[in-house]
Amino acid sequence: MAERVIPLYDQRVAALAAPRPIQALPPQGRLLDRLQRPLRDLRISVTDRCNFRCSYCMPKEVFGKDYPYLPHADLLTFEEITRLARIFLAHGVRKIRLTGGEPLLRKNVERLVEMLAALRTVEGTPPELTLTTNGSLLKRKARALRDAGLQRVTVSLDALDDAVFQRMNDVGFPVAEVLEGIEAARQAGLAPIKVNMVVKRGTNDDQIVPMARHFRGTGIVLRFIEYMDVGSSNGWCMDEVLPSAEVRARLQQAFALVPLEPSSPGETAERWGYAGADGRHDPALGEVGFISSVTQAFCRDCNRARLSTEGRLYLCLFAERGYDLRTLLRGGASDDDIAASLAAIWGQRADRYSEIRASLPPETRRSARRIEMSYIGG
Repeated sequence: MAERVIPLYDQRVAALAAPRPIQALPPQGRLLDRLQRPLRDLRISVTDRCNFRCSYCMPKEVFGKDYPYLPHADLLTFEEITRLARIFLAHGVRKIRLTGGEPLLRKNVERLVEMLAALRTVEGTPPELTLTTNGSLLKRKARALRDAGLQRVTVSLDALDDAVFQRMNDVGFPVAEVLEGIEAARQAGLAPIKVNMVVKRGTNDDQIVPMARHFRGTGIVLRFIEYMDVGSSNGWCMDEVLPSAEVRARLQQAFALVPLEPSSPGETAERWGYAGADGRHDPALGEVGFISSVTQAFCRDCNRARLSTEGRLYLCLFAERGYDLRTLLRGGASDDDIAASLAAIWGQRADRYSEIRASLPPETRRSARRIEMSYIGG
């Protein structure tokens, strides 16, 4: 197995100034990047903190008790987040996902949900409003989030076996409490619920079939995610990647699966449905998804932008630097000024890291100071 090298530096230091176009033009409802990809999905990180220490995201070796998290004054306020979200929606965004860190650690986050739920897309409809969580606080928060206007949740859960799961979250948090959170979300009407499982070869791959068996027929969509080289602190190596094709092969030894069409343009997950006795998809049995950023890049359809906790805009999950929008917000820029800056930023976007990963020299991949997933969400 390749030697692990875990750098111990703060990845938040590099930022690009957001461009200030000479002419501030109002948004026209649609933006295209250099590869003709529209902007449709905005992911907003509301905190850089998390109460888990998963090795693939926030390993204790880096994110220890003395790690310098952002001070509260540096975080975007709920009003600033809502203002930016309104401008993004005017540019054609239709879906907003709240992430972290662990977003439920942000105090009064349901108030932010309420503010975002009141916004409208260019079509005059509410945006699709979702949240990704580790589930630890979901039992307590699910009803308030639904009442505030949240539509659905995605829960990260990497194993059903308690020993495996506690080793992966590295804080001793039990599976049972995450499952209780999922049930609370279901009862609150936060549906359809999705469960994300990051698969690491030799760590939790024995949990693939038990996880599928547990969620099959429940209406909850289980998605298997290839272990990715996001950030620089997780010691990623290809040896620990279990390709989605192999995950699917293991599942097909236990269940009959049939391919399904994508549910929306730019969808990251390849969908497969459980087949009934007639060999066709049985909706009552549900489906699984495979997110294969390492072995089957989906860059050409990527329509997502990511806003960090303190207002930096990232155009790719594997980005090295973001654009500073907070300075515009707090420096007197008008909405049209900010909209024009966003148009300029998205218009020059050509990111496609997953497509070119294999062609990069190993030393280049290792030396890149990519932003941490815990900082901009997944």
